[in-house]
Amino acid sequence: MFVGRDEELRILQELYDKARGGFQLAVVYGRRRVGKTALLERFSGDKPTLFFTAQIQSDVDNLRDFTAAVAAHVGLPDSMPSFASWRDALRFVAQAARGDHLLLVFDEFPYAAASDASLPSALQVAIDHDFKGTNCLMVLCGSDQGFMESKVLGEKSPLYGRRSAQLKLLPFDYLDAARMMPACPPQERMSYYAGLGGTPYYLAALDPTKGYVQNMTALFFDRTGLMFEEPSMLLRQELREPAVYSSVMRALANGATRSNQIADRASVSPSSITAYLKTLIDLGIVERVVPHGEPSKSRRSIYRIADPAFSFWYRFVAPYVTTVENGLGSQVAERLLSGSRRLEYEGHVFEQICREWVVRQARKGALPLTVTNVGSWWGTDPVAHEQADIDVVASDEIEHDVLLGECKWRNSVNVSEAVSVLQARSSLMGRYRRQWLYLFTKARVGEDVAQRRTSDDIRLVCAEDMYDG
Repeated sequence: MFVGRDEELRILQELYDKARGGFQLAVVYGRRRVGKTALLERFSGDKPTLFFTAQIQSDVDNLRDFTAAVAAHVGLPDSMPSFASWRDALRFVAQAARGDHLLLVFDEFPYAAASDASLPSALQVAIDHDFKGTNCLMVLCGSDQGFMESKVLGEKSPLYGRRSAQLKLLPFDYLDAARMMPACPPQERMSYYAGLGGTPYYLAALDPTKGYVQNMTALFFDRTGLMFEEPSMLLRQELREPAVYSSVMRALANGATRSNQIADRASVSPSSITAYLKTLIDLGIVERVVPHGEPSKSRRSIYRIADPAFSFWYRFVAPYVTTVENGLGSQVAERLLSGSRRLEYEGHVFEQICREWVVRQARKGALPLTVTNVGSWWGTDPVAHEQADIDVVASDEIEHDVLLGECKWRNSVNVSEAVSVLQARSSLMGRYRRQWLYLFTKARVGEDVAQRRTSDDIRLVCAEDMYDG
């Protein structure tokens, strides 16, 4: 099932149309499993395309496979001799493309470059000389984000300045993720998102004939399950010290948020922890956040796991790996996925989903204010003399308006109490001209309460509302 990626498809189509008047280069990259190849296959479906996927193999083998792809595209025999070099191969493709509208997709470009370090330079020469004047859109795609950002897009790269556009594919947000499970009720969709995040490859593994507990048990708590080893395997593939990074992730999953706390729990020196965290941030697995309204270098910044699939795995699976390997995963899963632990965990992800909903509403112009910044706030309440937090803060820093939200992922909510807390904490954001207060809940509240609170200018949004439209 292919869903979403409307904006990415639009950008690629614009480049393809533009290529009728001259060569264009697009760079597409993102983490493994995020749907890069699926996007390019979807885009290329109705176009004359030379599609090549490099592999982790010798340069000779990649050149041989590229030759076969070229031969199939231009209608030459399979016995066509292999190109002696990438320079020869690219020159041949450029000559064959003259006068024709061509889409050339080079998938997993870093694999080919790893076998031949001169490939980026050969490609640069080909773009500057051979492809100049052709009606070709070339797409370079890769999962190694560090390589793509430094060796393709970076200032020191031979290819620097030659790309027409770059697309970094991110996991789906909660609403696009929901499009891959259309039969699920809203609350269950949110539960799946809390466990699998927005990675299409993971969402596609859900069995629509099974319920939540059955699906999550089969995926995470079975030795043969897709997700049982997935997060740790990705760390091993991406990083040189996977054991250290895994310890950092476990520290984060168990509540450590400050760099010194993380370093202590992961047994990493305080002087090294920042580098480890930065690497995880670059991969999109971890994020560093500051209280809304504070500068990016704020000393009150915290770290947290950004990807729900990693967060879920390190919270619920990592402590029980041996148990699962011993065939006892289903018993553990039954307790973990049916109790308060799950509810507490999903509550934190629900806050993220609420912020995503606010962003979507802002894009549609469906909020009472224009939004320039979305986040959360935490700090000291000087009146109550205690720590306080506001789950959702969306502000218009031009007109000095703000939306404040409280998120309650519970089966039952004392609405009056929640609203009172939000109203009290709203005074902590006193510098804003106007305020709008939102209460986000798991289930819809009673109609009488909703009417009363709406009249008090408290807007109520439940999980079901967040999937409308």
